[in-house]
Amino acid sequence: MGRYDKYRILENSNDYYKSLRESRGVSIIEHYETPAFSNPTVAQRASLLTDARIWKYGDRLYNLASQYYGDTRYWWVIAWYNGLPCEAEIENGTVIYIPVDIGSALEVLGAV
Repeated sequence: MGRYDKYRILENSNDYYKSLRESRGVSIIEHYETPAFSNPTVAQRASLLTDARIWKYGDRLYNLASQYYGDTRYWWVIAWYNGLPCEAEIENGTVIYIPVDIGSALEVLGAV
């Protein structure tokens, strides 16, 4: 299951993308609609089993996703759960929480 499976594919012929369309030799650019996620509530957080991890130099969200979920594409679930847009926002020594069960995390997110 991918991150955008529930979202529509939009066709964009807006003038803003004219140079991109021309460089690709296409008349329309297709992209996914922008999802609207919110951070989990306290009750939602309490419903998920998590592991705590102290962020250290060299850590990467995609490596943690591979370790916990067997799939690097779920890095964004860890970022979302911790309210972080990307790993550049995480300082060494910060405790992050990793939802252990990817299925439950995706359900709380509304992605399934």
